[in-house]
Amino acid sequence: MFKTKKMKLLELAVLVNDVNNVIEYLGKNANFQFYSETGNQGEENASNRFGEIFARLKTCLQILSLTATASTPEKAVFPSERDVTDAEKIFSDTDFFQKKEADLHENLKRITEAQSEAMAFANLKVPYKEIDNLTFLTLRIGKIDPKAAEELQFTIGNRALIIPLGEDKTRILAASSKKGRFALDSELKKFGFLPLDIPKDFKGIPDDIINGLKQKTEDIKKEMEILKKEKSEYAEQNKELILKLLYNFSLGSQILQIRQGLESTQTVFRIMGWISANDEKKLMEDIDNLTEGRTAIRLYAPQEIPSIKNGKEKVPVFYKHNKFVSSFERIIFSYGAPLYGTLDPTPIVAVFFTLLFGIMFGDLGQGFVFLLLGILMYFEKPKILKRVSKFAFVFMAIGIASMFMGFLTGEVFTNGHLLVPVSRFITGLFGTPRNHILHLMPEGGSIGKLIMFFAFTLSVGFIINSTGLIINIINNFRLKRIAKAVFSKTGVSGLLFFWYDVFMGLRIAFLKIGFAWFDIVFLVTPLLCIFFSEPLERFFLRERPVFENGFFAAFIEGLVEILEVFSTYISNSVSFLRVGAFALSHAVLSFIVFTMAGFCGGYLSYGIIPAVIGNFVIILLEGLIVAIQIIRLQYYEFFSKFFTETGREFVPFRFVFD
Repeated sequence: MFKTKKMKLLELAVLVNDVNNVIEYLGKNANFQFYSETGNQGEENASNRFGEIFARLKTCLQILSLTATASTPEKAVFPSERDVTDAEKIFSDTDFFQKKEADLHENLKRITEAQSEAMAFANLKVPYKEIDNLTFLTLRIGKIDPKAAEELQFTIGNRALIIPLGEDKTRILAASSKKGRFALDSELKKFGFLPLDIPKDFKGIPDDIINGLKQKTEDIKKEMEILKKEKSEYAEQNKELILKLLYNFSLGSQILQIRQGLESTQTVFRIMGWISANDEKKLMEDIDNLTEGRTAIRLYAPQEIPSIKNGKEKVPVFYKHNKFVSSFERIIFSYGAPLYGTLDPTPIVAVFFTLLFGIMFGDLGQGFVFLLLGILMYFEKPKILKRVSKFAFVFMAIGIASMFMGFLTGEVFTNGHLLVPVSRFITGLFGTPRNHILHLMPEGGSIGKLIMFFAFTLSVGFIINSTGLIINIINNFRLKRIAKAVFSKTGVSGLLFFWYDVFMGLRIAFLKIGFAWFDIVFLVTPLLCIFFSEPLERFFLRERPVFENGFFAAFIEGLVEILEVFSTYISNSVSFLRVGAFALSHAVLSFIVFTMAGFCGGYLSYGIIPAVIGNFVIILLEGLIVAIQIIRLQYYEFFSKFFTETGREFVPFRFVFD
């Protein structure tokens, strides 16, 4: 349960005719990670024609208004020549629809512009030259921005007349006296007026031409509707084929891309990668059956690989957890991957995270909200929660922990009175009945209980810090770093010093046994080991000289180590006081919300409004802050003990539709 999965390096020599099937098998099973030293010595310059077809199929999908899922289905296979032929037919049909649609849009645009031009002069029934020859009147006809036309009219005022032509008001007729023509031209120029060249004998547009243009517009719109219907019917009839081709060519393009990075000769491809030792037997049998025995298979243990032994390469870390524990994996890998062969901290993180959240966020009702949200995530209802469904058990766990703590503190959606009868009954079984099993609100006579509660949070911190040190000790023993496991500040010496400090403090506080001579022995001995940890490590590893940089340098380094021991253990322990502080702040916030609801008439009256808002704020904001604080405690107080070197996460190769 607490171990990383044993890994093996798989080497395959695959014939060129079988390589596509083998890569397809590996991608669909998703239990194989390519070896990082695989070079680009194969088909480096080979074109990925399936990638080009896949890109064109995605374009066809958009043109036909079809949608695809985000992952490549298991039924996808390497494309055949028939698939290529079908894809070319899809391209031809889609191009036809696209071209015809573009032609219709262009015709509609051209006819619409012609109709607009015609409508602008539909009311001009006298020859233009007769108007233009008037001795007392100056006319200007042209184009202008409709927004500028209103400002032009305001600027000119009563010096000229502006008459819009047509429905879209993009053309105007400006009229002024002969004396004011220069001022008119100047103002028109300022507003971007573009004069139109009007023939002298122009007399307007006949009605039959305008009607004809309108009819032509309607005809094109009908054609567009018919084309839209035809395209929709085509898309519906060929949807399965198009999606099948899309997934096949997605898979095919990824296989060709992988092939380009494999070492190969004209007849054989070399595939190397990591697999779990649990999968080796089935994988070897499947590949042997798939290629009918034509593939040479070889397995290597990590210690047999030169790049692993000299530290250039790290064995990927692979965990196999149940659904509850696996939902906490991202907390680990967001910090870094553990080293191969070390303890798996994920189950411990799951327990500590759940425990700390319950202590810091205790409310039966609010905890139920988290539990309900986790259940909805698990069943992916509504669909928007599908993306975060992997965190369903996290929310369920913290919800149950919060509900348990809320039961102890007697809070239900900040209401501290609902559970009073239950609390009095339970506490009465063990002595004097009390309104709350655990009372956190500061008040007269409760300070002693608060101090005990903060002492409890410090004890939780002691357990978490000790667990981190124990994990580090076990990891170092597993990695054959015996001297480091014994003499370092996070090893046996540091653990013994930490434990004896706590023991001595408790002994003096409760047993009233003061400082004695043997305390010096138990305190100084581990400190001396930590002080000379580096020289001692070099001595047991038989590295010479023992003092690599001289005695003085070793003395300074030892002094720094001792100072770090004191500062680290004190700060790591005191940090857990924030657990009690957040539990107390949650109780105070709940009391404030409950009091405000009481001022407004209670939960059964207008008080429900501040109660709902207050609970929403507490669940959203304080829940987020508490989660962040727990992650901080895990990272800085727990992980820092044993995460001194990060490893490499196992990321299996799988096909992804993109």
